Amino acid sequence: MTQTAQPPLTDQAIAEWNDALQKASPRQLLEEAFERFERIAISFSGAEDVVLIDLAMRLKQAGKQVQVFTLDTGRLHAQTYAFIEKVRNHYGIDIEVMFPDATRVERLVREKGLFSFYQDDHGECCGIRKVEPLKRKLATLDAWITGQRKDQSPTRAEIPLVQADTALAAPGQQLIKFNPLANWSSQRVWDYIRGNEVPYNPLHEQGFVSIGCEPCTRPVLPGQHEREGRWWWEEATKKECGLHVTNIS
Repeated sequence: MTQTAQPPLTDQAIAEWNDALQKASPRQLLEEAFERFERIAISFSGAEDVVLIDLAMRLKQAGKQVQVFTLDTGRLHAQTYAFIEKVRNHYGIDIEVMFPDATRVERLVREKGLFSFYQDDHGECCGIRKVEPLKRKLATLDAWITGQRKDQSPTRAEIPLVQADTALAAPGQQLIKFNPLANWSSQRVWDYIRGNEVPYNPLHEQGFVSIGCEPCTRPVLPGQHEREGRWWWEEATKKECGLHVTNIS
């Protein structure tokens, strides 16, 4: 059945919705999200996102449609590309791959080289390779689903379960963002992965916890926070690539 267009939600309505969902399980939150929005997709890159895909596929058996997309920056680890294919094959799903604009990438490399982010910061490179293609995808959606967790980094400590994404919404568009695993810990994510035989990136077995582009990701030592392996040359409060810019106040 085709869903009718929903009127925009007010800030108060979103806040009340978020409060009402605090005791909901991720599966219940996904079910409500899919029930309300037809143009909705899961953003896939890491372990948390595959948990969401696994949960969503269980809903698909009940007739829910699942749309998944990922961002190929051109700088991912070889293991990550293999991981994307493994997830595609494991669940028998289409994964839409979004690519950066080649002209913008070529200009950045020509003017600043391949590793300008070490001297500047990662913002410009991520803006071209990740944020722009993400915005292109989100312009076709009314809502998107991420695997963010509150305990991942200082910038994510206050993320809600549901919010209006005012930073990445196209002009005149209301974009709703769901973070079903916001209240989960890393331990709970991995308990689910092991308990349900969910595929994961083999880099996790080599000390990588949070995995991004190859030049900007490294393993973390025992006792280090998981995001310390991302953009390790920058301050901890800046460890966002722009996909979740609303986390930074």
